[in-house]
Amino acid sequence: MLRVAIFLVTISSAAFAQQDEIRKSIYFDGGSYFIDEYQAGELSFWLDSIPNLLDKYEIQLISHTDPIGGKRYNEWLSRMRSETVFQLLVMKDIPETMIHIKDWGLDNPVYTNDSFEGMMKNRRVDVILRPIVF
Repeated sequence: MLRVAIFLVTISSAAFAQQDEIRKSIYFDGGSYFIDEYQAGELSFWLDSIPNLLDKYEIQLISHTDPIGGKRYNEWLSRMRSETVFQLLVMKDIPETMIHIKDWGLDNPVYTNDSFEGMMKNRRVDVILRPIVF
């Protein structure tokens, strides 16, 4: 019985941590790592709206692609997408050491790649703010 109680506490702690995350996605056209002015402006506005951003959060960039083009190409494209978002964050005076990157490429899709809509949603970089735990 004690094991069950510990397990339940672990689950609720993990669920609580995810609720504290704040995220925004940047979407790309197929085969592109260009961020249009609208999305760049939205990202900037979003970051500016978060009080004490640099004191409270670390930033994780998680990039994804659709499967078109093969594994090597999508690994490169995923890196280019996260690098483009990374550069926007650095231009906002966010220290490089606060930004962590995970490039998934075509692996680990969140949406199904069986539809055009799903592939469109997988062409993105998720900017995730995770609370800094002291």
